[in-house]
Amino acid sequence: MTPIRLLAALRRARPWLATGLALLPLAVGQAEPAALDLSTLPRPADSTPLPQAAAPEPDAPEIAVPDVPVPQIALAQNVTTRLTLAEMGQPHGLTLSGGQLRSGIVFTLPADQVMTNARLTLVLKVSPALLARDTSLQLMLNGQPLGALPLTGDGSRDNEYELEIPAAMVVSRNNLSFEVQDSNTMQCERDQSDKYWVTVQPTTRLHLEGQRLNIGRDLGHFPRPFFDPLQMNASQVSMVFPAALQPAEVSAAATVASYLGMRSDYRGIDFPVVVDGLPEQNGIVFGKPGDRIGSLTLPATPGPLLQVIDNPLNPVYKLLLVLGNDERQLRQAAWRLVSAPLPEGQSALAVTTQPIPPRLPYDAPRWINTREPVSLRSLVTNQDALTASGIYHDAIHVAFRAAPDLFMWDGDTIPVQLGYRFPTENWIDEDNSQLNISINGTFLRNLTVNKNGLVESAWRYLGGDTRQESTTLHLAPYLIYGDNQLTFYYAIAPKKDAPCNLLTSNNIKSRIDDDSYIDLTHTHHFSQLPNLSYYVGASFPFSRLADFSQTLLLLPARPGVAELHTLLGLMGRAGNATGVPVAQVRVAFGVPGDAGDRDILAVASLHDNAFAEALLGGTPFQPENHSLTVRTPGTPARLKAWATGDWFRTPVEADRYLSSTQTWRGFASFPSPWAKNRVVVLATATDDSELLKLNQDLNTAAINAGVRGDLAIITDENGVRSFRVGPQFPVGQLPWYLMIVWYASQHIVVLSLVTLLFAAAIGLSIYVLLARHAAQRLAPHRGSAGKDFPDENE
Repeated sequence: MTPIRLLAALRRARPWLATGLALLPLAVGQAEPAALDLSTLPRPADSTPLPQAAAPEPDAPEIAVPDVPVPQIALAQNVTTRLTLAEMGQPHGLTLSGGQLRSGIVFTLPADQVMTNARLTLVLKVSPALLARDTSLQLMLNGQPLGALPLTGDGSRDNEYELEIPAAMVVSRNNLSFEVQDSNTMQCERDQSDKYWVTVQPTTRLHLEGQRLNIGRDLGHFPRPFFDPLQMNASQVSMVFPAALQPAEVSAAATVASYLGMRSDYRGIDFPVVVDGLPEQNGIVFGKPGDRIGSLTLPATPGPLLQVIDNPLNPVYKLLLVLGNDERQLRQAAWRLVSAPLPEGQSALAVTTQPIPPRLPYDAPRWINTREPVSLRSLVTNQDALTASGIYHDAIHVAFRAAPDLFMWDGDTIPVQLGYRFPTENWIDEDNSQLNISINGTFLRNLTVNKNGLVESAWRYLGGDTRQESTTLHLAPYLIYGDNQLTFYYAIAPKKDAPCNLLTSNNIKSRIDDDSYIDLTHTHHFSQLPNLSYYVGASFPFSRLADFSQTLLLLPARPGVAELHTLLGLMGRAGNATGVPVAQVRVAFGVPGDAGDRDILAVASLHDNAFAEALLGGTPFQPENHSLTVRTPGTPARLKAWATGDWFRTPVEADRYLSSTQTWRGFASFPSPWAKNRVVVLATATDDSELLKLNQDLNTAAINAGVRGDLAIITDENGVRSFRVGPQFPVGQLPWYLMIVWYASQHIVVLSLVTLLFAAAIGLSIYVLLARHAAQRLAPHRGSAGKDFPDENE
């Protein structure tokens, strides 16, 4: 066994010994950096499905590592990590109360880090009644006790405690648990959850110091070390470009950024951009053979190439080269990187050309299927996610994403066929136990254990089976968002004489049946654009085809670092929304003469007046002094808007707000001037520093929820303000009869005028007929000879 594999094995079995061995070369002054073999370490379980394996690659050719000066750097680099309880998945903290006096959290750390120092800052809020009992809080890490912390104070404020943790106990996957001591005497005090409780606040934090190890040049580690799925806080992946930047390189970077955004999931990811230079740590380099970036000259290759090399600034860190001689080769290299696992034990891979499969509309893997009913079991990743154990347990959560343009007519509902099972223990109070159901925080219904009704109650009294184990919920369409979460909580009430030892038993199970399903087959894809809420929530309409094959990314003729940084962040959000890399996206610099039949996502600072004027010509927006103004619509436009029922535009208010705001960032959207029923979304700001804040803004729930309309302005002082200043147009498909009804409902003034004209025409026709009939009736009667009949009085 090699020394490196011995170190990896010891790290699993004896972390403290591995830490010492890892630091040993530093002490003895080892000059040449060594590599830790991560193939022996356990890989993390990832909820993201891995792409299908590609066809076997041919043997990689001998590709020379670029000849650059390598500084003498130690084997490991110091790293510092700070994790809060909120970042560990508990944004509201952990509350121990009632019969649930024990709980815990799981946190993970990157596999290439070895901790040398660990400290826990524990922030607690304790009820006065629990403080009066003279209790303590027992802490355990990975099954090993850390100690008991006496709970003291007056309960009026949070208490902070500092605990040193033996670094050898901290590994890649960790379980930190809390338990209130005194549980034996408290477990029989029923209905005291509001009296005895302790909350571990979300600001509780873990401070870690350690060493980042050299994992070697191995493509099989990807996405490590650039992104590690075990890292719980937000990641940063540097994207590196040559000085002579080309759209093809940005297109390849967008594909990789969307893939990493897909893998990062809820944690978030950022893509700092380096142009004509090298990052200090890990980075992904895009370019053509022969390009020179800082001290690095990209190697020659006849075709697309992937290669991992040591960072010339520090060989502990790595650079991943994504190379190609033209746009097609760069796209192939990026696609190979994200489409299938890379071969292990190779530092370079000559990519063979393969077709990139096209996507179909609305086939994003992370969007719920609307062509057939979807079982709740398929929406969760954990086999036991639909099961709750014991009386005191967490709620069952079923999350799903939906296309934002789902359309249903008023009165229609979305059926959820639900099968569920309560425990059958005789000490459970079935009359007071129930299943609480909600969606996105909105309460839906309480389901009882047994059927209700006079006949059912009588039958149950006689010993009959009245268990209720299935029902159909009907969800109103307005309850379904882009991101949704169905929540089920079994509120199980024990009988008053239930034995105390059963209250904390986990031997009882409550579950949702695997064949429960939600049925969206009666929905339609139909909406009105522009609508910025669709974009910030699901990158729609670009994500209609998840590979962005009908999308053009537009940048200024000479894009800056801030614009590239923002664009790649938006691509990361797109991959996270759909679960698919944007492998077919096109990129252009400057405003094209003909953008084709594509939706357009543009990113530009308003400092580039030429680009802004060319893009915004003929739209409701006009650039002026590095900001925007809103054109006042003329009288014909106002009359048309009034006649078509478009009464809610606010161009004057939007222009006043823009004129009174000096620095801001945000979004503007308008119909594409190049193609019918296509839309343009512009991410912009008054300067580069404001533009760089945009992706972080979208990670804020309040700002995300406030973006709507076709103009959204974000400031540090006021948050987000949204307006609608321009016209909208319908996109999607509806049955012809629904289209008629929808059109009538949207154009009530036109419909009223048409109805009035029709009524007037019918009324005038009837009037003429009646008048003619009256004239004929009142005319003098004449005989057949043409003479009047004699008057009777003559």
